[in-house]
Amino acid sequence: MSDQRECIVAAARSWIGTPYRHQAATRGAGTDCLGLIRGVWRGLYGEEPEPVPPYSMDWAEPQLDERLWAAARRHLEERPAISLVPGTVVLFRMRAGSVAKHLGIVTTTGDAARFVHAYSGHGVIESPLSAPWRRRIVACFDFPQGNG
Repeated sequence: MSDQRECIVAAARSWIGTPYRHQAATRGAGTDCLGLIRGVWRGLYGEEPEPVPPYSMDWAEPQLDERLWAAARRHLEERPAISLVPGTVVLFRMRAGSVAKHLGIVTTTGDAARFVHAYSGHGVIESPLSAPWRRRIVACFDFPQGNG
C-alpha cells in the first residue's frame, strides 16, 4: 500500500466514534458521510476544494440530480468499481431509483473487506464491505496525488 493510501486509511479511522451530525465535518464533534470525506481531504491538502452549500437529508432526490457524484468527479479521480484498494472513496446508491448519496473510505480489501463511513444513528464506524453494501456501490474514486 502506498504512503498516501496508508495516510488516508489512518485518517479515516481517526474519525471513528465521531457522532453523526448532518452537514457537519468536525472530527470528534460531528460529521456526516460527506463531512468525513471533507475532513480527510483537509488532512491531506489543507483547504477544501470548494465551499459546500447547505443540503437537505434527501440531497437532490426530488430532482434526481446526482450532485454528490458530480462533485466527486470534479475533485477526485474516478476508478473502476471492480478495483477497490485501501483508501478508495466509494459512492453508494442506497435505494434503486434514488440518487447516490452515501460515501465511505475502503480500509481493507479481500475476503474481510471493510470501510469507514458516517452512518445516521451510528456515527463514524468501520463496517464490513459485505455483499449488500457492494451491490450499492455506483462509483469509486481516489484522492488526487500530490496537493489536490
